[in-house]
Parts: sequence; C-alpha cells; structure tokens
Amino acid sequence: MEDSRIVYLSVPESLRGQFEQGAAHSRDKHGNCVKSQGLPFEIDPAIPIPAEIPPGEERLPLERLSWEMIISGMIRVVTAEPDGKDADYYRAFIAAVKPGLLEEFFDAALIKAQAGSFEIAEDIAASLRAVYRHSPLAYLAGALVTEHKGDAVESEGREQDADLIYSEAAAFYKQAIAEKPPLPAAFFNAGYFYMKRQNFSRAAGYLGDFLDHTEDCGDDETIVRQREKAEAVITEIGKRNLDDELFREAYDFIRIGEADKGLEKVKNFLERHSDVWNGWFLLGWALRKLGRWNDGAAAFRKCIELGGDGTDARNELAICLMETGDTRAARREAERALTLEPGNIKVISNLAIIALREGKPDEAAAFFRTVLDLDPNDPVAKRYFAENG
Repeated sequence: MEDSRIVYLSVPESLRGQFEQGAAHSRDKHGNCVKSQGLPFEIDPAIPIPAEIPPGEERLPLERLSWEMIISGMIRVVTAEPDGKDADYYRAFIAAVKPGLLEEFFDAALIKAQAGSFEIAEDIAASLRAVYRHSPLAYLAGALVTEHKGDAVESEGREQDADLIYSEAAAFYKQAIAEKPPLPAAFFNAGYFYMKRQNFSRAAGYLGDFLDHTEDCGDDETIVRQREKAEAVITEIGKRNLDDELFREAYDFIRIGEADKGLEKVKNFLERHSDVWNGWFLLGWALRKLGRWNDGAAAFRKCIELGGDGTDARNELAICLMETGDTRAARREAERALTLEPGNIKVISNLAIIALREGKPDEAAAFFRTVLDLDPNDPVAKRYFAENG
C-alpha cells in the first residue's frame, strides 16, 4: 500500500519491552489506564509498524509518537488491503492495544450517521469490517449506517435511490446475523428494519429469533424492554394479519411504481381484513400514485379513523386534498403531520408547495429555507431557489 500519510517504523530490540508493556494496557472512555483483556500478543520486530502522520504535520514527530498514531496507521493499512501479508498481525496488534476499539468505532459510526455525515460514517464502518472481519457488530454498524442513509434519501422523495441503499443495508443485516456468536442486537434491529419496509413476515421472524437468543437475559433492563417490544410487535402482526402475502405484494408493487397492480392486491387484502388501517394506507397510497385524489383522501381518512393517525397518513392526506384544490384542509392536515413529527422534511416541503398554491411565495420561501437548513442538498428546495432567486 502506498499512502503519503503513512510511515513504516522498525521495532528495535531495545523497544520490544516498551511495546509489549503498552500493548498490555489501554484506556477506558474516561482516559484511565486499564488492564487489557485482549488476546495474548507478542511483538515481531521483523514486521514494520505503520504510523499515521497527524493532520497538519508534514512528517511524523517521532518524539511525540503515540499509540493513537500507530493504531490509526494500522487501521488505514488494513482497510486499504484487508488481505495484505501483515494484515492479520496488525489486527492482532490492534486487539491487544485497543480491546475496546470495536465498540468505540461502532458508536462513532452511528453518531456520524445520525448527524447526516454519511461519508465519514461509512468510512468508519468499512474500517470496522476490515479490522474485525467476522464480528457481527462490525456488520451491524454497516447495516445501521446504511439504513440511516436510506432514510435520509427517502425523506427527499427519492424512493428508487432509497430502495437501492436499503438493499445494501439488508445485505449487511444478513451478514451480521450469519456471524457467530449470535448478536441479539442484530436480530432486533433487523426486525425493525423490515417492519419499516412493510415486510412483516420477515420482521416477525427476526424478532422471534431475538426472543430465542435472549431467553436468559436475566434482569438486563435494556434487553427486558426490547423483549417486551418484540413480543408486542409479533402479537400485533399476527392479530392484524400483516404477514399476509397479499399485503407484502401490494406494498412492493406500489413501491416500484406499479400502483395499478398494487391497487388490486390491496383491494383483495381489504376484502378479508377491512379493519386493518395499514391496508387502507396502502390503498390510499396506490390511489394517490394513480392521481385519484378524492378516492385517495377517503382511504387515508379511513386509515386515520382505524388508528393509523401518523405523520405519513396525515401528510399523504394533505397531498390528496391539495390536488383537489382544498388547500385550506391540506394545510390543516400537513400542520397536524408536522406536530406529530417536527422537522420532517417531506411535510415542510409540502407546506411550502401548499403556500405556493395559495399564492404566498414569501411563506413558501421560508418553508424551503427551513428545508435547506435541515438538508442543504434537498433537491426540491434547491430547485425552487434556483428558479426563483
């Protein structure tokens, strides 16, 4: 590997003891030195040690050489060449010196993803998978980061792009679940991932696996709460027949743009399960996609009446009402949606469009500025200001 920011150092015999002493310790989250619980490790002086030149430096300051520089150098080398000839040695070195690095990087990746810094989050997750090749937690990091990215893209209305990203997240979840020993968090998060994708049969399956793997959780409060949630979700899926194949097929057809086929599937589902609000939501979604605004509005109202009073239902109802020309009612529903989920970009963007329909350009611009504050790359808001100055 060639990297101008990496310097390779030899380990002279006189320093072996110092390296081994350092490798036997690490620091906790508060910076206190603690005894390492990592794997036994022996320094091999014949293998050069990579160290990363710190930002802002032109050369490696040997007088200030730190474990952080060395570990950072090793991570970069292993990430660039996971099958390099010394990669396994560097992996063992990292495990000995920084036994808590996996959890530390996992948390860092999620924090960056939640902040919308997806490129950094993906780089951290990729390093985890390179350094910890068979860790389910490393693949779970990739799944969660990618899922957050998909959610952000979907919130911009780019559903097809989001679907491609979600397929990558699904692959990471599959790998996280396949690695041993089983990681209960992977099953739990996979279950909720498929819940959001409306794949209720798969969601119930993974949540059931989570319950199986946490039977002996003792009094761990987090696990106990998660078990309660998982049991409630599985019960609700069964009670509302959401694992019905017709429901899944309807969702898939509407999602990929074949609303007419989805409409027939969801009608068949509602003939058997007319009291399930999720079915009425799909019906309204299909009708809205087909431009049947009045029928769509009626379906979303039925969805809300049956208990599906959420941001998406209110926002979809607002769109249908706006298209029928009832902007006053549309604004009311969009404002209710925003009350349920403040900061939802799709809802704020729709409020801007409603304001334009009402002949209120200043108010529309204010809504679009709010959208750009939340997401500087939002295509709808950017296009508005490009066209209107």
